[in-house]
Amino acid sequence: MNDQPVRWTQATVYPDMWVDPDNDPRNGDGPAPDCELATLMGYLADYRATLLMKCEGLEPEQLARRSVPPSTMSLLGLVRHLAEVERDWRNWLDDAEPLPKLYGRRDADFDDVVGERSAVDAAYADLAREQAATDAALAGHTDLGARLEKDGIAVRELLVHRIEEYARHCGHADLLRECVDGRVGQ
Repeated sequence: MNDQPVRWTQATVYPDMWVDPDNDPRNGDGPAPDCELATLMGYLADYRATLLMKCEGLEPEQLARRSVPPSTMSLLGLVRHLAEVERDWRNWLDDAEPLPKLYGRRDADFDDVVGERSAVDAAYADLAREQAATDAALAGHTDLGARLEKDGIAVRELLVHRIEEYARHCGHADLLRECVDGRVGQ
């Protein structure tokens, strides 16, 4: 008996993909964006959607499963971590008092994950709220070369760092999801 999940995908046309292109919510109709800001925001939106897609269809205990011991990383931990990171990025925008951590001490976003429906719902709500708050805080900063108050970081650098953070963790989500139920794809 092998306890390894069988590799599978929901895509039928392109079996190496997560979903068929016609069903992929990340595939926009129309031409590509004309400006750098729209391009960056498009990539960020796609990586955000990818993370949620990698988590969909799983039970709370599967989302909380630490699939690659001894790591404490789980899909639910990634959702919580990215909510925490979104909040922290707002601390870079000005010299105001830093926002408190959502989950307490360092790494609590991963370490304190529990496979309960209420914890999953709270994590998704935290992520959506923190993403919206960071997006709103940055909405007035359309000059990508402008330097923000704290540490003088450029708006462009902050946006690229956000994309990089989501992209890296979507790679982790690929591996975690495959360990949970064998589902693979782009």
